[in-house]
Amino acid sequence: MKITDIKTLVVNAQMRNWVFVKLETDQPGLYGWGEGTLEWKTRAVVGCVEDFKPMLVGQDPTRIEFLWQIMYRHSFWRLGVIGTTALSAIEQACWDILGKSLGQPVYRLLGGRVRDKVRMYTHLGLGEMTAVYQTFDVAPLLERAQAVLEKGYRAVKVVFVPFSQPLMGLPAVKHFATLMEKLRDAVGDEVDIMIDFHGRTTTGQAIEYIRAVEEFHPFFCEEPVPPEQPDALLEVRRSVRVPIATGERLATRWEFRRVCELQACHVLQPDLSHCGGLLEAKKIASLGETYLMGIAPHNPNGPVANAAALHFDLATPNFLIQEDMVGDVPWRFDVVKTALRSEQGYWLPNDQPGLGIDIDEAEARKHPFQQEVLAQMVFHPDGSVAEW
Repeated sequence: MKITDIKTLVVNAQMRNWVFVKLETDQPGLYGWGEGTLEWKTRAVVGCVEDFKPMLVGQDPTRIEFLWQIMYRHSFWRLGVIGTTALSAIEQACWDILGKSLGQPVYRLLGGRVRDKVRMYTHLGLGEMTAVYQTFDVAPLLERAQAVLEKGYRAVKVVFVPFSQPLMGLPAVKHFATLMEKLRDAVGDEVDIMIDFHGRTTTGQAIEYIRAVEEFHPFFCEEPVPPEQPDALLEVRRSVRVPIATGERLATRWEFRRVCELQACHVLQPDLSHCGGLLEAKKIASLGETYLMGIAPHNPNGPVANAAALHFDLATPNFLIQEDMVGDVPWRFDVVKTALRSEQGYWLPNDQPGLGIDIDEAEARKHPFQQEVLAQMVFHPDGSVAEW
């Protein structure tokens, strides 16, 4: 079997352009899909896929580790997140082809199921952009959280940490704590609440915020400091009594290594469309398992990424909980056909061969590339640039 072509298909989903990658083979009707969605870097990822194409056409797509090594090592310059995102999409498509060629779901090729279902969480608004990133008041917070629970979820993530300067003072801390208190009172103790700090804060300010909500027991606090500061992350972890998570902006096992060696967090969050793909994510998970860390994969991406995450989660022993944003656009599952099923906040196994998805390319082309909403361009009251 040989790869004959590699194509990209870009689908605009408001905040994100989904980047789907299709590997075609010389076997009639046998192809694979992967996803390399990366906000505000769509054109760069598409270009990187094109850069990889001459390395891969003519190769056997089932030699997944071999092709990974070609893309990573023969690039010479070590890949940043744009390169690893393109690599991840191609790698996922190879798994899809391998599974289809053997008539097996991908999770069986990753070692088989270690669980019967996959626990999920979602965001306010079920992933709708404004609800996720602009809920800073009590009334809409409680209304949107209730809508999540009505869909069967028993875990919700919130992003209501203020856009913070190095230190913010008491009013910001009190407002943050009030939001968490009201949310906990509204959903009760049986619902897990995750707080995404989005790297918006400094070490001292993150500690101040987290200490203010410890009594309400967040499931974890995510990325309290920017990702390039594992030593700062360690200081936060040692200073608070809430589990700490990080990893959505880290790629490959080498970027996760220092976080693990420091034991700077309790939960790792690799994104299977950014970190290097399914096999690399398994290596990251094994590294985390060595340090007693859980795995909660990052995934605000499209429906192909959802399918890949399901197979990874089913086959990963230290998996904890999976992010989804299935409410981002109403036509999501018109574009991607899948037998994915959910029940009371869990995804159920999909036993179709490969990733168990296919793309309606005609439907996808109804949503062509558009410049994404530049929601990350936020500023402090004094005009200085804020961490989004």
